[in-house]
Amino acid sequence: MTDIRCTCRTPRNAGATIWLTGLPSAGKSTIARTLAERLRAEGHRAEVLDGDEIRRFLSAGLGFSRADREANVRRVGLVAEVLARNGVKAVVPVIAPYADSRDAVRERHAASGADYVEVHVAAPVEVCRQRDVKGLYARQAAGELTGLTGVDDPYEEPVSPDLRIESGHRTVPESADAVYAVLAERGLV
Repeated sequence: MTDIRCTCRTPRNAGATIWLTGLPSAGKSTIARTLAERLRAEGHRAEVLDGDEIRRFLSAGLGFSRADREANVRRVGLVAEVLARNGVKAVVPVIAPYADSRDAVRERHAASGADYVEVHVAAPVEVCRQRDVKGLYARQAAGELTGLTGVDDPYEEPVSPDLRIESGHRTVPESADAVYAVLAERGLV
């Protein structure tokens, strides 16, 4: 008798990349961690590919020129796509300031058949400056830092993200719930 096993994709084993883009201190990492905790609690394999950790390890040595920022986004996009293809929900909170870099990541996922959800975590610079969890805005204002995305370096807002979260008007749980709802609509949870 032949052993037949179902290789059907179920929500629990469906991989995907959940890409959260936005300005520094917009709330991307906090939303990502909250979402990943919920996914893990439900039995999903979920990993957070935090932009700061990626910069420290995978993209060590890269600066903040446009070319280096694009290289960083391509690297994290590759890792996320590999995880997604292999049944992991990769939750990726990164600034990713340039539309063409984000488009390249989306196209890579489409070419491999991996699910991809782009979330724009939108907050005005004033809100991000008040939060300033890493002290970047204070350092920029003091003249100690240049090239801060959204202040003296561009941030190209996504034109048609899968979800836009106004993080200045929503709590973290509400924001994570909104992302979860998109995953549910797509049959990924």
